[in-house]
Amino acid sequence: MTLTPTRDDKFSFGLWTIGYNGADPFGGPTRPHLDVVEAVHKLAEIGAYGLTFHDDDLFAFGSSDAARQKEINRAKQAFADTGIIVPMITTNLFSAPVFKDGGFTSNDRAVRRFAIRKVLRNIDLAAELGATTFVMWGGREGAEYDAAKDIRGALERYREAVNLLGDYVTDKGYDIRFAIEPKPNEPRGDILLPTLGHALAFIETLERPELVGVNPETGHEQMAGLNFTAGIAQALYQGKLFHIDLNGQKGIKYDQDLVFGHGDLANAFSLVDLLENGGPDGGPSYDGPRHFDYKPSRTEDAVGVWDSAAANMRMYLLLKERAAAFRADPEVQEALASARVHEINEPTLSAGESYADLLADTASYETFDTDAYFGGKGFGFVRLNQLATEHILGAR
Repeated sequence: MTLTPTRDDKFSFGLWTIGYNGADPFGGPTRPHLDVVEAVHKLAEIGAYGLTFHDDDLFAFGSSDAARQKEINRAKQAFADTGIIVPMITTNLFSAPVFKDGGFTSNDRAVRRFAIRKVLRNIDLAAELGATTFVMWGGREGAEYDAAKDIRGALERYREAVNLLGDYVTDKGYDIRFAIEPKPNEPRGDILLPTLGHALAFIETLERPELVGVNPETGHEQMAGLNFTAGIAQALYQGKLFHIDLNGQKGIKYDQDLVFGHGDLANAFSLVDLLENGGPDGGPSYDGPRHFDYKPSRTEDAVGVWDSAAANMRMYLLLKERAAAFRADPEVQEALASARVHEINEPTLSAGESYADLLADTASYETFDTDAYFGGKGFGFVRLNQLATEHILGAR
């Protein structure tokens, strides 16, 4: 397996990631602005296949139509020159002061109408550039004070907006699906649809749920103390993993946006194993972009920005290689069998068996030997995890 990225790996980056200038709440920029044309050419050079962006990443909020179109044309020429594609687009409803109480769920009705118009315009751009996924991160859709937001009303306004967007892409004939990106907090004290599970439940209330899935981010789920791999498995199980954001996070704290694998390495390994080897036939379970939503450290210069971008791709490929070796290891295969990992895919009831049949089966309850599970053979989960850890470390 090669560790050199190619277009076939489907690695993509947000313009806001490589373009992050180092500014944070405690200090200003440490790097100059990165022009989109330079970004596109450099991504092509290092082996990426896609660039994603918010509207305000490409042209400033409030730009005139002429200024907006100028930047779109420059980007389109760079895409044509390099073959870089735009698999996903999103809209910034969180930076401008007008969105200080949210976009779709602002208490101010006029702001909500403005937000929807902004998104509709960017959906047209997504279709023009061939993007097939439209991500929605509601960074300001929330509150700091319980009395300040009627949550049931806010969710209804969120639903109203997403339903309208579904009508729009359907009527326009656009090949676009929506992906909700959950996050528990930051910048708001509490954000609506804070986890993958909340988003999945909300989607089922929509008029066109088939058009809406999720875009989970490593750090966002881990900020809530959740297991990212388990969440992705549920999204796959429900057919709702429309996009994924990869980065690194060290525990329950602020959103760190580290390089992928530079946080919880074991969870990053299990995630790559799931994505690459977790399909029904033992192959990939997800065929979309491997999208990196990280931030080059504020300490880095321009060289460090591209070193960190390359590090994301190399980490993914290293973990992909380690996962393949893990799956091919005979001792691992024996440990998986001993742990009965595959047995979970066998139905608990036999074909055609009813609850009446189960109740009549004395072996399943009356004569079942529960005492055998005290001091008897264990499942060997620790041994299995040790083997995984040794493969991560390259010790096997």
